[in-house]
Amino acid sequence: MTSSTTKPTRYAATTRALHWIVALMVLATIPVGVIMLQDGLSRDLRNTLFILHKNGGVIILLLVVLRLGWRARNPAPPLPDSVPPLQARIAHLAHGALYALLLVMALSGYIRVRAGGFPVEMLDAIGMPGLVPRSDSLAETAKWVHATARFALVALILAHIAAGLNHLRKRDGVFERIWPPFGRGRV
Repeated sequence: MTSSTTKPTRYAATTRALHWIVALMVLATIPVGVIMLQDGLSRDLRNTLFILHKNGGVIILLLVVLRLGWRARNPAPPLPDSVPPLQARIAHLAHGALYALLLVMALSGYIRVRAGGFPVEMLDAIGMPGLVPRSDSLAETAKWVHATARFALVALILAHIAAGLNHLRKRDGVFERIWPPFGRGRV
């Protein structure tokens, strides 16, 4: 634990674990979403992929909300002095956009499914009622939002990965703030 006069140089273990769990889930959910819409799939495979995608989206939503709550109580450690102020500002905006797009994707997916009259098996199993009314127009709007926002999300994820790899290459201390995903690791 750090003293009150010493600022941590890396994220807390909980933050790192949540970051990497969400990252892996998103990186798994994206291809599932693409594959499930392909022609020529058997009905059983398509149904399985839809179930994985819908329920994975619910888990991602819950984890992102948890991350936001955790982040509100546990701010990010300061960036190294070597990071220029403009780059730090861009990184801050990019992180905010990532959170926003993850929420947009999860919520629009949920609305599309529920307004379309489809089940969310994980939520149905615990008896959670749908939070949106059955509405074809609402389902179509949510479907459009979900299908459109995915491009921005994928572009931002790719930029985030590229920036992380660049910081890893430069060994400037930025990547080390979030790595390793679990445990104490090096400080």
